[in-house]
Amino acid sequence: MSGKPSKGGMADSPAAQHRSLGRLPDPLQQVDGTWVLHRGRKLTYFGGCDYLRLACHAAVRAAATTAMAQFGLNVAASRLTTGNHRLYIQLEDRLASFFGAEQAVLVPTGYVGNLMAIQALGNGVTHAILDEQSHPSLVDAARNLGCPAIAFKHLDPSSLARALKRLGPACRTILLTDGVFARDGAIAPLADYLRYLPARSLVILDDAHGAGILGAHGRGTLEYLGLPRRNVVQTVTLSKAFGAYGGAILTSRDHARQIVARSGAFAGSTPVPLPLAGAALVAIDLVEAEPARRQRLLKNAATIKEALRTQGIEIPDNPSPIISITPSTRAGTERLKRRLEARDIFPSLIRYPGGPAGAYFRFAISSEHTPTQLGLLIDALVFRTTSR
Repeated sequence: MSGKPSKGGMADSPAAQHRSLGRLPDPLQQVDGTWVLHRGRKLTYFGGCDYLRLACHAAVRAAATTAMAQFGLNVAASRLTTGNHRLYIQLEDRLASFFGAEQAVLVPTGYVGNLMAIQALGNGVTHAILDEQSHPSLVDAARNLGCPAIAFKHLDPSSLARALKRLGPACRTILLTDGVFARDGAIAPLADYLRYLPARSLVILDDAHGAGILGAHGRGTLEYLGLPRRNVVQTVTLSKAFGAYGGAILTSRDHARQIVARSGAFAGSTPVPLPLAGAALVAIDLVEAEPARRQRLLKNAATIKEALRTQGIEIPDNPSPIISITPSTRAGTERLKRRLEARDIFPSLIRYPGGPAGAYFRFAISSEHTPTQLGLLIDALVFRTTSR
């Protein structure tokens, strides 16, 4: 209960109430594309997932303001009742066009997209097979299938092949995996997986961290790997590369119809707030019209990764803009934290489901970080090779 009196008769302070929520970190205030205010200090920010920094782009913000003035904040209804606004249809058409999919289904959050995609499948699946480090949203979605869920070793096609062999030829499987893993930016070897999967198997590809970034046009992991969409359902979020909010399921027209007909999560959800739908439409246009922004991102990520590899730090050899550092000792963690703070860098020390047992450093490179900021991060991280 908010404002409950303490033993001394005084109401708890907002800070004390915040601490009562448990492990939530201190609040941050983002002041522009690459800086945050933290405990009164202005620090370079390598956190979050706004890889192209479109959340603070003037045109994206203006689109949100315009949509709010024209349509209000919220339709306050399911799309199956009275909430099917024309902005949602425009956004779905734009998403399908951008990603080259038959159909896009807009969803309230990226997290729930995997659940909605699964709920449309009915009872024909006998086994779900997941990468052991799959995002929690995929794990939650698999539970909804009502069939056994089997984990295979992270990024290991041979482990997947052994699991499929044990199941036998009569099984009807669905594979669930991230495209780009949020923990360290590793990219799933999807082409190898597809060689082992039975022809009728379906893949749910959570491409939250690949969409808008990877591939010649930013269409994500499938485009980057040169793979067709056949039997692959790609789920994406609009809150990362696109800087807005919500998500989408990119799929066939038939599957999209089944989502609307069968998914209780779709039927019972209020859709994306209208200003954010308007913002997303402009953000997609920017990603398509300004490839230089994405190219800056990839160049910045490559600069950091190359510098770290030369110092013996193991980093996945791919273009994803995620860098993960896990010192082997608590003392090493504290030393790295101090080095980052000494260079006015916010220490992105996080705990996240599916990540290491303890805290680890996760840095998200953006298109807007300057060479000076990148150099300071490299200087802080290289220290890890000699002090653990």
